[in-house]
Amino acid sequence: MGARGRARPAPAAAGNKELVLNEVVAAAIRWALRIMVFVMGAVLFLSLLAAACLLALMWAARALWARLTGRPATPWAMRMDPRAGWSTVRRSTARWTAQQAGTPGAGRASVADVTDVQPREIR
Repeated sequence: MGARGRARPAPAAAGNKELVLNEVVAAAIRWALRIMVFVMGAVLFLSLLAAACLLALMWAARALWARLTGRPATPWAMRMDPRAGWSTVRRSTARWTAQQAGTPGAGRASVADVTDVQPREIR
């Protein structure tokens, strides 16, 4: 018994309280993390939904404007021709490779400008 007549809790009971408190705190952290992940997912979903709705609204306004002006509604399409990409590459390589032999002054050194070098022994 203590000084005022109350019994002190047994050491096992004090350790038991700590275990219960640890479990409560761990459960609270788990639920907080679950809620945070859920909110982050909801924000991502709602932002993607808003972007899709905005795109649909723009498409509908464009179709309505085409109908009001009497012009056909042209579809949104990526205009890319694979042949155009190939010709771009061909034009680009022509800039970096030597000019054709038929053109005068192709930028090549003549054979007389080349000096033959004798290799030396490395020490």
